[in-house]
Amino acid sequence: MALITLRRNLCHLSDFRIHGALAGLKTQHVNCVQKTVKEHLCPWFWSLQLEPVRVRFHHAHSKKFHSENGNDLHPVGEPVFSQVHAWDRSEHSVKNVDEQIFYRRLNSFTSSEEVLHYISTLQTLPDTMAAGALHRICEMEKKDDDQRLPKEILENSAFQALCNQFAQDPSNLSNMGLVTALQALTLYVDPQSRLLLSLLAKCQHRLEMGSLDIHSLCILGECLIKLQGPGCSTLDLIIYQLQGENLEKFTPEDIVTLYRILQACPEKVDQHQTFLNKINNFSLSVVSNLSPKLLSQMLTALVVLDQTQALPLVIKLGKYVVRHIPHFTNEELKEVLEAFIYFGHNDRFFTEVLEQHVASLCLTLDPEVVSKVMEYCSRKLIFSKPILDAAAETFVCQSEKFSPNLTAELIEPFGKLNYLPPNASALFRKLENILLTRFNYFPPKTLLKLLHSCSLIECHPVNFMAKIFSPYFLQQLQGEESYLDRLSLAQLTQLFLTAILECPFYKGPKLLPKYQVKSFLTPCCSLETPMDFQLYKSVMIGLIDLLGARLYFASKVLTPYCYTIDVEIKLDEDGFVLPFTADEDIHKRVALCIDGPKRFCLNSKHLLGKEATKQRHLCLLGYQVVQIPYYEIEMLKSRLELVEYLQRKLFSQNSGGHW
Repeated sequence: MALITLRRNLCHLSDFRIHGALAGLKTQHVNCVQKTVKEHLCPWFWSLQLEPVRVRFHHAHSKKFHSENGNDLHPVGEPVFSQVHAWDRSEHSVKNVDEQIFYRRLNSFTSSEEVLHYISTLQTLPDTMAAGALHRICEMEKKDDDQRLPKEILENSAFQALCNQFAQDPSNLSNMGLVTALQALTLYVDPQSRLLLSLLAKCQHRLEMGSLDIHSLCILGECLIKLQGPGCSTLDLIIYQLQGENLEKFTPEDIVTLYRILQACPEKVDQHQTFLNKINNFSLSVVSNLSPKLLSQMLTALVVLDQTQALPLVIKLGKYVVRHIPHFTNEELKEVLEAFIYFGHNDRFFTEVLEQHVASLCLTLDPEVVSKVMEYCSRKLIFSKPILDAAAETFVCQSEKFSPNLTAELIEPFGKLNYLPPNASALFRKLENILLTRFNYFPPKTLLKLLHSCSLIECHPVNFMAKIFSPYFLQQLQGEESYLDRLSLAQLTQLFLTAILECPFYKGPKLLPKYQVKSFLTPCCSLETPMDFQLYKSVMIGLIDLLGARLYFASKVLTPYCYTIDVEIKLDEDGFVLPFTADEDIHKRVALCIDGPKRFCLNSKHLLGKEATKQRHLCLLGYQVVQIPYYEIEMLKSRLELVEYLQRKLFSQNSGGHW
């Protein structure tokens, strides 16, 4: 492993323990010094090449770098040799610098200047550490809006020494030093830089010779993706060589890097699926050693590669995610939530820790993260008051940070999960102000979903109904399509029904019949949850026993108001049950809502917003609504108990019904 001389871009000869050499160096010309060093150094260096030990090798010269275009580094000037004896600076020698301490200090620095000052105090540095320092500098200086390193960094002598070392003779560099330096330069340097191209050529040569280790292959793969794109042929060679390696030799970091490489070419997933299956199975053994960053990256790769068959790995990742939630960055947490949404994963312990995290940091979390948390709860039907309350508070305090799409993603779950937060008045007042000032910034379908969600929790958007029922908005909603999608039509119809039933003071435009649906219950985009068939069969048996015959109730009755009633029972004026075929003397209609688990929030007795709205509207339409929830049926132990239960529900003293 080569050692790099760093102090003020000078090269020292302090570690060459050659009798009489130091005395001679004081008087000889620089060129003679280089010759002397070469003569003494070469046999000694090559004799140690085959041994996996650190070689105390100082490159014979070190040239400064400057840049004409801010990226293309090239050497200028000649070196100056230090004549300070090694024993005078032994405290700065790299042999006393523990590698772990070095990287720990490197990661503790918050600016490139601190890194450069630190390495300038070291006389020598292994090429791997030098490459790590170079990578840290480029990493800290990387900015989205600037692809050049600052001038003061480029002109810094320590930085020039780092670059000079890798430019002189890459063949002397270790694999790790070579690929790490290349990785650092891909962050900031022009892809056509001579230094970068030189390192890349050497890497490719070693790749073709098969001399790169697993970690170096992984780093080189990512560098090639950034420099040449995922379609480069060299990347196929890297993947081919990695496939031939024993996965037991991969570190957890290498496994995740391998996922990222394969993630870059998802179009080849079928070609690599057998290899991916091996990686997925092996990854189960490394999950416990992954950092929060690596956990989120592995989950993201599984999503991009559509590894839906790797659910055991996703589940295990989920267990360890729970432990790291407080340590995720905003972006990492967002990626974790996106993966859980994609794979349909949910975990009670994850929800509990997420509640604590969001509640404690609600005012500091990124709006995208808050909206993603709400989307996760909405998709998985998780009714979490702490999360919903924290989201509402965040929006009230920081609504200006939410884009139209993020606003909709945050508000919609309140309607879907049928929940009004404690600060509902402030929340919807803030939302109304945003809509009044930024109405035209909301995409039409996003706006419709948002307003429809508000109506589910009785926060009716009366001030905006005239706009959404107008021909202009409906045309915008349709866009370039020849017709409006079924879900949008159903939402418009339910909003119009809401205006009629719950907002009698609304006097604006009506929704034209051609935009109204006849049923809210459709296979693809329903505003009602289909009836649980097994639960219905149990209730039907009890009803037959209670009423005496199947003739006295009807199932799946579509009303003129678009709702489908699970079971309808007709009563005459005296409260007696009529046959379901009767069309006359009907005094009251009883609507049985046989509510299975899917009509409630996950693992709760809290009805979903669309089901609560349906029951509310049926009451306003004159139906006597009787709810038959699954959790009450499950408590019954016999058929007799079921009949008695239905009798109490249907014919209580207040109902006036008879059979």
